[in-house]
Amino acid sequence: MTTTVYDLDPVHSHIGFSVRHMMVSQQRGQFRGASGTLTLDRADLAKSRVEVSIDVATINTQVTDRDNHLLSADFFDAASHPKITFVSREVQVKDDGELRVTGDLTIRGTTRSIVLNAEPISEESKDPFGVIKVGTSVTGKISRKDFGLVWNAILETGGVALGDDVKLMLDVQFQRKP
Repeated sequence: MTTTVYDLDPVHSHIGFSVRHMMVSQQRGQFRGASGTLTLDRADLAKSRVEVSIDVATINTQVTDRDNHLLSADFFDAASHPKITFVSREVQVKDDGELRVTGDLTIRGTTRSIVLNAEPISEESKDPFGVIKVGTSVTGKISRKDFGLVWNAILETGGVALGDDVKLMLDVQFQRKP
């Protein structure tokens, strides 16, 4: 068997995002609660699989009022949709070793196919406690409106308060299951 199963290490992972605010700059946030599994096939990376679940209530943009608004029905509606999930369907290895991961992202009860770009999975490394780990950095972009996150405000000077595109930035570590 060439596959190894790893659990997401939430303590050493960062699930981040950014969105244009007031048509001026990117505002960033992160989710601090995530779990998941990576089934890695080193002999044939295309057979690898990843599943991740994110606890919406753990959103943190460093502004409590903004976080509370994002948790409300205007955005994530965390009371009705407490989880964001991603399940890969296809992994392609590009010529430069980077990975193109296609999968189903579910936000607010809406599932859409998205593509994420990942750096090559690191080689295994043993931490000081003897736990075997691997990791990667992942980027992507989604339209928030595709997932029902349509709240916005028209600005007095023209334009809108929030852009549609959300940039995804993940730095993730996984630890080998015993």
